[in-house]
Amino acid sequence: MVFSIKINKMASKNHGKRRTVPFRRKHENKTDYHKRLGLLKSGKLRFVVRKSNNTVVCQVVEYQADGDKIIAAASSRDLKKQGWLGHTANTSSAYLTGLLVGKKAVKAGVKEAILDMGFLPSRPGAKAFAALKGALDAGMVIPHGDGSMPADDRIAGHAVEDYAKNLDKSVYDRQFSAYKKSGFKPEEYVKAFEAAKNKIMSM
Repeated sequence: MVFSIKINKMASKNHGKRRTVPFRRKHENKTDYHKRLGLLKSGKLRFVVRKSNNTVVCQVVEYQADGDKIIAAASSRDLKKQGWLGHTANTSSAYLTGLLVGKKAVKAGVKEAILDMGFLPSRPGAKAFAALKGALDAGMVIPHGDGSMPADDRIAGHAVEDYAKNLDKSVYDRQFSAYKKSGFKPEEYVKAFEAAKNKIMSM
């Protein structure tokens, strides 16, 4: 009986109070605080790459005590304005998004940064490294390991184009139905990629 009364008093004391879970973003796998601390200690700007199932987002970010300052940013969904109608979460779009943010950063007077991939995989050829290559081609200086970037042919979509050209029409219509709706022709993939790349480079 006494034990029950103590429990009730504790429940009454904490009633109405909101419980804050420390490092909520860590529990949600949104922020690796250990890695973030290491990046912040460098004192350099961060070239941040994040990816969802349908979008690649790149930012050049400066740490500030009252909240990070975004110097340049773009999403792969912004590539439509640059003429890119292809998929927005593949290797090509990751490169073009990195290129677009790199150009914006350079125009803003920023050329150096360090790569912040968050929880993205760091295997060679990963989409985050395609975005990194885009930023490098835009004129940014970002330390990276040799052999980490995907090959130029893969970034430009040669394999997709060759595959599309050799499909039966029925299979082609089924495989690339989403592309057809957007007006994108996968059999002209490389041409479309180069056109978008040249448009961004001319900014």
